[in-house]
Amino acid sequence: MSNLLWYLFAYLIGGIPFGYLIAKYFAGINIKEHGSGNIGATNVLRVLKEIDPKKAKKLAALTLFLDAFKGAFVILAAKLAGVCDATQWTLAVLVVMGHCFSPFLKFQGGKGVATTAGALIVLIPKAVLVGLIVWFIMAKTVKISSLSSLTGILVGIFSAYILYPDMSIKSYAPLWIIAFIIVYKHKDNIYRLITGQEKRVV
Repeated sequence: MSNLLWYLFAYLIGGIPFGYLIAKYFAGINIKEHGSGNIGATNVLRVLKEIDPKKAKKLAALTLFLDAFKGAFVILAAKLAGVCDATQWTLAVLVVMGHCFSPFLKFQGGKGVATTAGALIVLIPKAVLVGLIVWFIMAKTVKISSLSSLTGILVGIFSAYILYPDMSIKSYAPLWIIAFIIVYKHKDNIYRLITGQEKRVV
C-alpha cells in the first residue's frame, strides 16, 4: 500500500502542467491552443515571444525549471523517506508519465525531457550532466529543440552504461522505458525532422 501511494504521488506531481498554468496566469494564454499545442518551455517561448518578448524568456525558463524540479522533488522525497532503489526508479518512470499524460489535462501533456532530467539527476547525475552538455551544444549550434532533446536523452542513456556499470537495480530498463515515452511524445517532431519541416528556435 505504501508503494502504491508513492506511485500515485509521483504520477500526480508529474502531471502538474506548469507550462499551461504559467502561460495562462502570467500571459492570459491557453498554451494548448497556440503554437505546437505543447505545454513545455519551447512552446511557451515561441508563443509568448509573439505577445510579450520581454516576458517570454523568463516564463519559458520558469517552466523549464519547474518541470525539472518536480522530477527531482519526487525522487528526493522518496530518498529522504527511505524508499528502496527499485521503487525510486519506478517513481522516475511515473513522474515522467504524469508529465507526458497529465490527469489534469485529459491525459495530454508535454514531451517529458525536463522532468526526466530532474528525476534522473538525483539517480544518475554524471550521466545526466553528459546528456545536458550534449543538449546544450546541440541547442546552441543546430537550434532545433526536438533534435537537441532527443540526442541529449540518448547520449545520457548510453553514457549511463559507462558511468554506472553496476546499477543499484541491476537493470537499465527504466531508462529505456522513459526513452520510449519521450520518443513517442516526439513522434510528430521526428516526422518533421525527417521531412525537413521542423522549426528552429530563434
